[in-house]
Amino acid sequence: MLLPRLASDAGAREAGAEACRAIAEMYPLCRSITGDGVRRTLDIVERIVPLDRHEVPTGTAAFDWQVPREWNIREAWIADRTGHRVVDFRAHNLHVVGYSVPLHRTMSLEELQPHLHSLPEYPDWIPYRTTYYREDWGFCLRHRDRERLGTGPYEVMIDADLAPGHLTYAECVVAGSGPGIGLVYTHTCHPSLVNDNLSGIAGAALLAREVRASRPRLTWRIVFGPGTIGSLVWLSRNESLLERIAGGLVVGLLGDDAALTYKRSRSSVSATDRAAEHVLAGASASYRVTDFEPYGYDERQFCSPAIDLPIGRITRSTNAGYPQYHTSADDLSVVRPEQLAGSLQALARIVSAIDCNRRLVNLSGKGEPQLGRRGLYGATGGKNTPAQFEIALLWVLSLADGAHDLVAMAKQSGLAIELVDQAAEALEKAGLVATVPEPAHVPALRATLQSAHVGDAGR
Repeated sequence: MLLPRLASDAGAREAGAEACRAIAEMYPLCRSITGDGVRRTLDIVERIVPLDRHEVPTGTAAFDWQVPREWNIREAWIADRTGHRVVDFRAHNLHVVGYSVPLHRTMSLEELQPHLHSLPEYPDWIPYRTTYYREDWGFCLRHRDRERLGTGPYEVMIDADLAPGHLTYAECVVAGSGPGIGLVYTHTCHPSLVNDNLSGIAGAALLAREVRASRPRLTWRIVFGPGTIGSLVWLSRNESLLERIAGGLVVGLLGDDAALTYKRSRSSVSATDRAAEHVLAGASASYRVTDFEPYGYDERQFCSPAIDLPIGRITRSTNAGYPQYHTSADDLSVVRPEQLAGSLQALARIVSAIDCNRRLVNLSGKGEPQLGRRGLYGATGGKNTPAQFEIALLWVLSLADGAHDLVAMAKQSGLAIELVDQAAEALEKAGLVATVPEPAHVPALRATLQSAHVGDAGR
């Protein structure tokens, strides 16, 4: 197994506790799709694992999108006629609509109301709202506080910069022994929201550290970037790598008390889908598998039709799947170390399965090869049942036809994929099987556009 420590109960418990500490440190920072809050968050991640950072200038094209202006906020408030701040960014960074333009005005409550956001159904929670791609401004507040507002006037201040700058993303790249690539992506754009997605950031950081301490077959790229625009930027800057991506995951929402949930890739039968479902079936008494839909997190971009990568998503609750989602109630009380531990353990096993997965061909397929003289089979016959490892050897030899991969072998045999991988390695060392090179990944839509010479297949 690629990540034995993190896949173990003790190692996962230690990692869950460490993730909670990192989350608590990142929690106060105001993140967005750009800005210094993201950079300061990555400073904390870099204390866990080294990162390669990328600063992408405003205006840079990312397929049909462009990198927006950079947003940084210093303070914001609404003060009544006595100077009392009835809403104050310093009290909670969700109080300001993300990407609000700078403002300093005096206005009545009637003028202010269209720019206020609250949740009547949860009157003590502050909602999370943004205006990334339309110039506007606003404040979010508890509905109880909103109902107490007088007629005004109110002084409204947003001390922020919205100016040409950069989008920041980072990745941890761990070189593998083979040509394939594994990808993990987590979004870094939410302010003080813990499950969504400080749990994903901390989880990905600890996963990356474990991968760096291993010897992977694939080159793993663990990417920390903003939602939507970040994955679009990464894809547009790394198109030459896409045909080598063997599998991967979008990760987030790892710490609440819901069951682990795997969302399939667009194809629904990719190697990642089969690996994740096999691992979860064997490791978790309670889990869910959902089909792909073009709504959610960055799997939408990785699975867009002209890219169509074998990328699934692992969460506990789904987006909008728990009451505290996108509110101030998504705080440190929502995530628990034991839930993070279980998520990290599942991640480690799925990533290990993706990394070891490969197709094999039997080089001695006319009858069974003599395993005993190669030291691969027990010398004493007549036992009722052979050892599990010997059973795994026989299954690998039987299914090494160039079509079955290790995940398929594990499913058909009912054996753990770790055992199937051990058997495959032993047979490879003995010269009895060989790995079949994987074909380049070419999405069907891109191939159709290229053959028809229609437009730019990459756009």
